[in-house]
Amino acid sequence: MTSATQSQQRGIQLTEAALQHISFLRDRQGQDLCLRVGVRQGGCSGMSYMMDFEDISKVRADDEVYDYEGFKIVCDRKSILYLYGLQLDYSNAMIGGGFQFTNPNANQTCGCGKSFGV
Repeated sequence: MTSATQSQQRGIQLTEAALQHISFLRDRQGQDLCLRVGVRQGGCSGMSYMMDFEDISKVRADDEVYDYEGFKIVCDRKSILYLYGLQLDYSNAMIGGGFQFTNPNANQTCGCGKSFGV
């Protein structure tokens, strides 16, 4: 991971609620994992958000890495073009709860909030 780009300016923003919930989920895994965030083709609006825990050893040299108090968010260079400025939030509301993506690059979003178009 030492050769990956580590940015002081975070291209992906986390709210405190999102950081707490992601940290809770990671701790349940029992490993020191990072969160990989990206996009893929598909979804109602053309592109879907994806995120998953990943072993820190899988971070590539050309990944963007954002540090949050020792917790790392990783994004590949192609995805960051669509996600730069993204704010990831979390709500535990019974209706409409879960992770919410606020993407300043999206021209359209679907009703579920899990896909977008540019």
